[in-house]
Amino acid sequence: MTDLSPLVSILLLQAGYNTIVVMLGAAALGAATGIVGVFAMLRRRALVADAVAHATLPGVALGFIVAVTLGFSGRSLPFLMVGAALTAILAALSIQWITNRTRLTEDTAIASVLATFFALGIVLLTVIQTLKTGGQAGLDIYLLGATAGMLREEAIILALFSLVVALAVAAIFKELTLISFDADYARAHGFPVRLLDLAILALVLAVVVIGLRVVGLVLIVALLITPPAAARFWTNHTGYMTLISATIGAASAYFGAAISAVSPDTPTGAVIVLVAFTILLFSVFFGSARGIVVRAFGARQWRGAS
Repeated sequence: MTDLSPLVSILLLQAGYNTIVVMLGAAALGAATGIVGVFAMLRRRALVADAVAHATLPGVALGFIVAVTLGFSGRSLPFLMVGAALTAILAALSIQWITNRTRLTEDTAIASVLATFFALGIVLLTVIQTLKTGGQAGLDIYLLGATAGMLREEAIILALFSLVVALAVAAIFKELTLISFDADYARAHGFPVRLLDLAILALVLAVVVIGLRVVGLVLIVALLITPPAAARFWTNHTGYMTLISATIGAASAYFGAAISAVSPDTPTGAVIVLVAFTILLFSVFFGSARGIVVRAFGARQWRGAS
């Protein structure tokens, strides 16, 4: 029988200081992605979020090149994050331009932009490996993340970021809810639907860029979409859904980081996503609002009453 005492000790924050920092920092990011993900999912922006995440890779590479050219360390975080943000914004604008100015559908535009930017990123990373400078090693963490290497300062930034995201969503919660369920009605009554859509995209961009180093661009989208997808099975109320999604995101990150601490050879970001998927799978069957078991039980009662 497997001894669960190490995992229980870690979950109760009785592990080392570094492990506690990683768990709490990851939980803060999970809460932020859970909040933003609700509106990305309801507005059907999941694929856009995926394209934006993959589009950060060339930005990271360009940030490295610019930093080295200017005499700074190629691993300078401000250069890498600014580069990631700029190419992510460019990708989002490219999708919008292709959709509005051509006859291509949005999903075709998203797929084209995603593939192009990601391919450019791979090429630039290959070019970086040939440069006669130091610091190239380790840039691949932006693909799969490096949660276990989180510093105290990074955990604090994630906690503050999560708070800012929660406040931003709370400030325009009613408007976001309205356009998520009836954009035409909102537009007819003078609500700035396009501006609110941009607000959602800006929050997605922020979450993607800030979460790059923690779980990587490949997994950040999963952490952005899986918690709200799970929350959808528990409630039909947007407010409750947001709270549940934030809780699932935080819990997935917290438990995933703890499990990874028990088995240090496992990639923390991937474990976090697997925990989130496990919660989603449980929700699909047992969610109180839309779960398969609950609906089947309700249908059986209805047939019995008739």
